[in-house]
Order: sequence, then C-alpha cells, then structure tokens
Amino acid sequence: MTDTREWHKSTYSAEKGSCVEVAEGATVLVRDTQHRDLGHIAYPHQAWAVFLNDLRRGVHD
Repeated sequence: MTDTREWHKSTYSAEKGSCVEVAEGATVLVRDTQHRDLGHIAYPHQAWAVFLNDLRRGVHD
C-alpha cells in the first residue's frame, strides 16, 4: 500500500534552510527537507499535537 499523504513545510521551520516537512494523518511523518532521501520519523498524532502545543507555549525555546 502506498502512502499518498502530501508533505508541507512546517510553519515552525527556520528561514535559513533548517526546514522540516510534515505529512499529517493517523501518524505524523516528519523529515528533513535537505535530506529527504534519509527517510522520515513517524509520531503518533497525539504526541505530535502535544509537541506543537508545547511549542506554542514556549516550552522548547
């Protein structure tokens, strides 16, 4: 089965080329824009939501 999710640049990516791409679904896939060939890391949707909430609150600054 082929995963047909679309990748998009994360809104939290840096302006100077330090970018990650995200494909959202039941699991969230994250990959380095400059090294797509190395694959991705999969996170459970809930874990990704907690991480984003922490970013909004400045927990990971």
